[in-house]
Amino acid sequence: MLMVGCSIGSGLSFGSSPTFVIATLCFFRFWLGFGIGGDYPLSVTIMSEYANKRTRGAFIASVFAMQGFGILAGGMMAIVVSSIFRALYHADPYSVDPIGSTVPQADYVWRIILMFGAIPAALTFYSRMKMPDTPRYTALVAKDQTKACQDMAKVLNVEIKEKQQVAQPQNNRSSKFALFSKEFLRRHGLHLLGTASTWFLLDIAYYSQNLFQKDIFSAVGWLPLASSMSALDELYKIARAQTLIALCGTVPGYWVTVFLIDHIGRFAIQLIGFFFMTVFMFVLAIPYHHWTRPENNIGFIVIYGLTFFFANFGPNSTTFVIPAEIFPARFRSTCHGISAAEGKAGAIIGAFGFLYASQNQDKAKTDAGYPPGIGMRNSLIVLGVISILGFFFTFLVPESKGKSLEEMSRENEVEGDQVQPNRVEVTV
Repeated sequence: MLMVGCSIGSGLSFGSSPTFVIATLCFFRFWLGFGIGGDYPLSVTIMSEYANKRTRGAFIASVFAMQGFGILAGGMMAIVVSSIFRALYHADPYSVDPIGSTVPQADYVWRIILMFGAIPAALTFYSRMKMPDTPRYTALVAKDQTKACQDMAKVLNVEIKEKQQVAQPQNNRSSKFALFSKEFLRRHGLHLLGTASTWFLLDIAYYSQNLFQKDIFSAVGWLPLASSMSALDELYKIARAQTLIALCGTVPGYWVTVFLIDHIGRFAIQLIGFFFMTVFMFVLAIPYHHWTRPENNIGFIVIYGLTFFFANFGPNSTTFVIPAEIFPARFRSTCHGISAAEGKAGAIIGAFGFLYASQNQDKAKTDAGYPPGIGMRNSLIVLGVISILGFFFTFLVPESKGKSLEEMSRENEVEGDQVQPNRVEVTV
């Protein structure tokens, strides 16, 4: 509901001045993020708790991989809307019109694009309202094993009969310790540090890359400078470039993860992703001025696309998957939400810190006689270093391939580290 309402509200942002319009837009985008932040851990937990251990990784990764189609849909929506308005107002993509560079009708374009986000959220609303809590939550947290069987039967559309019900013993430590208690920190403290830190570091690099795109494309000569285009032309060309990067790098990376995650494991994929992100960042940064030559800009775009491929065939997918598998049922969504929130803290640093640093370094260094682009080059080097840190923090994260959720979370562990076979056996 928040996503639907705030997507529409974003497009209807109002105000008597540009500053007030942006303030209203920020208000709606904040609460839109609140809704998305709530849905992140819920979507992944629902999938992880319904899936079996053999194919669980692929099912969870496929949920996240749909983000790639969302990126494509957003880019195509921007292309279509900007194309329609360019045709209506006879905007020539090759002309320079500094006086009328932002036609009044351009104000409708960004509003329509932002409001489009309400459609997929609205389409999802009905089915999500009809969806019960997962059986693991109902059985292990709500302690209603009969209802868990009924919910499984409803969702799977099969007849499920409860065969055996074993009461959970009083000395089961998994039913006693609280979030951030000594027992939780002993069992899962390093795991939470690993999932939160790797997501934090990944999002610094990933969101910086996304925000850098239009500046990088202009710097290497793949796109004209913004000052030489009308607002509609700029939107059209940037959306077209970003959609091409998503189609060739981002989306394939997601789906390679889906196909391989249950074969080579989450840990290996995350290490591979961070390693190649580091390599390609340095390949772009160290000979940066080589790539700014017009004859080399296609090579730059190819390597830049590969950084997105290995971000998605790598930590951008696995940081979403792993927290949904390694924590106890009653903490699973919470720990996933904490990890995701740390990721968004990294996104804030990436969005504001590095773009600001690159732009201001460029101006300062250029004024001092350095070649243009030195700030962007330094920012890419820093992002490479951050990817190295993500590589090493990955060693705090356990491998969950082929293991049940209870095995990973040690959910049935009792005093003396014995395993209590606490389960509901069902026949289907």
